[in-house]
Amino acid sequence: MLAGRKEFSREGPLSAWVVIWLMIFQRLHYLGTLSVAVRELQCGPVREFVRWREGMAAQELSVNTSAYSQARSRLPLKVAEKVADVIFESSLGEPQILPGLKGPMYLIDGTVLLAQHSEDLVRAYPPPRNQHGASHWPAMRVLVAHEVVSGLAVRPCWGPLDGPQAVSEQGLAKEMMRRLPAGSVVLSDRNQGVFSMAYHSRQDQLDFLFRLTEARARKVNRGLTPNAGTDKSILWECSREDRRSNPEIPAQASVECRLVVVKAFDAAGKKQKLYFITTLDLPVEKILELYGYRWNIETDLRSLKREVRLHMLTAQSKDMVEKELVLGVAAYNLTRAAINEAAKALQLSPRQFSFSMARDTINAFLPVFAAATSEEERREIGQRMLRVMKQSLLPRRRKRRTASREVWPRPCPFPKRKIGKKKAAKKGVA
Repeated sequence: MLAGRKEFSREGPLSAWVVIWLMIFQRLHYLGTLSVAVRELQCGPVREFVRWREGMAAQELSVNTSAYSQARSRLPLKVAEKVADVIFESSLGEPQILPGLKGPMYLIDGTVLLAQHSEDLVRAYPPPRNQHGASHWPAMRVLVAHEVVSGLAVRPCWGPLDGPQAVSEQGLAKEMMRRLPAGSVVLSDRNQGVFSMAYHSRQDQLDFLFRLTEARARKVNRGLTPNAGTDKSILWECSREDRRSNPEIPAQASVECRLVVVKAFDAAGKKQKLYFITTLDLPVEKILELYGYRWNIETDLRSLKREVRLHMLTAQSKDMVEKELVLGVAAYNLTRAAINEAAKALQLSPRQFSFSMARDTINAFLPVFAAATSEEERREIGQRMLRVMKQSLLPRRRKRRTASREVWPRPCPFPKRKIGKKKAAKKGVA
């Protein structure tokens, strides 16, 4: 303890700006604990932004984490969302548009994040159940949208994975598409290739390119399985099943689009049929090329879950979990913004950089930038940082390495804990 009192009282100097900065710092640090954030406040560049209220004498700061934890809890979620939106919009600037398109293209996909087991989180995000019982960890379904070139992420949408208030990826996508600028293109895989996605895309003035399952392609094609080489305009009409899960869609709703079927090689070198539905007026070869960008969302999700450590959220309350998620995506976007600036300076593609190496570079150079005393010194540090970033590229692999889906056994003398329906109900899981 550097002082006999807590680091900050309820009337202390922790402004919303300082709290947000420290929460973002936590996401980019490999440990990311409250203790790490408080010690960064002690000796990092954010210390000079600590302001005591008028009439209060400046005091020595403590390393106790309780006041910082209270300040995080008092931060409104709306403020965190606004900060995340500002970071995304300022980092995106004028997005690079792929040849043949009229606007930027966004990759949409969903994932599942886990949270700590607490009464508040179990109520808000019930652990999923199956025939063997309930899981221990609360789970939330999260939908993200990433700009295809820069990798920057729009503020995510989320909801419960299980329980009476459970949400689907398609339901979250409706909210997400309202956040995208008009004229953009939405690219997604088979899970989003449904009528409601196409309908709401057109309502929000967005073009789309969705992959379809074979069963849905057959339904769109009047019950006949379309052959490879099919490329025709269709009128996709709303069915009773579509309206059952999307009652806001009018009964006579329809979408004019294009059905495209191509044969392509999969990762194993075997040919397979790909069924697409789109509003883009592009050659079939270009449609297939655009769909190839879909893999980027998988690596972006991996960066969010592993490098920004969102795979298991450590907060104990619903409000804090949501703030950690929003500011975690903001931290991801700040790293992406640095990658994009380095890519422009080095005339490379942002997708050529390793996200983890870029994050480590930022963490290493941030204190050096903060200690710089002149513009000339900052330029010199910037050039050194560019040299490091130039060596932070992904390796060129001639062939994608595939690992077999096997798990090494872990010997354990303790039996696995089972939660039955009665015990789960007592715990508030059901």
